[in-house]
Amino acid sequence: MPRPRKIRWVQGRPIVAAFVPDQIPPWGREEAVLPLEGLEAIRLCDLQGMDHESAANMMNVSRQTFGRILSEARAVVADALVVGKVLKIEGGHFEMPPRGRGRHRRGWRGGF
Repeated sequence: MPRPRKIRWVQGRPIVAAFVPDQIPPWGREEAVLPLEGLEAIRLCDLQGMDHESAANMMNVSRQTFGRILSEARAVVADALVVGKVLKIEGGHFEMPPRGRGRHRRGWRGGF
């Protein structure tokens, strides 16, 4: 029996839910799905310039798991950009991290 997947922390909802190419490729419209934890990994590492260890701590995962999430997310984004697919941001296995002391002690858990 596999080990249960650890919840990943995501800081917030994405501003947009999809990116659509301005022209549809000759072979038709296809979609690539980027999970929210993949978007968070790209945001922390590529946009904010954090190292993998710090970003992994922010997401409540190990450094190795963070590296795998980031690699998979980059592959999805590259596939969508190169092939001209619609990039949808949805799904995943995540929660909002606890904010402040009071909420943390009461066991508050947010999510989408």
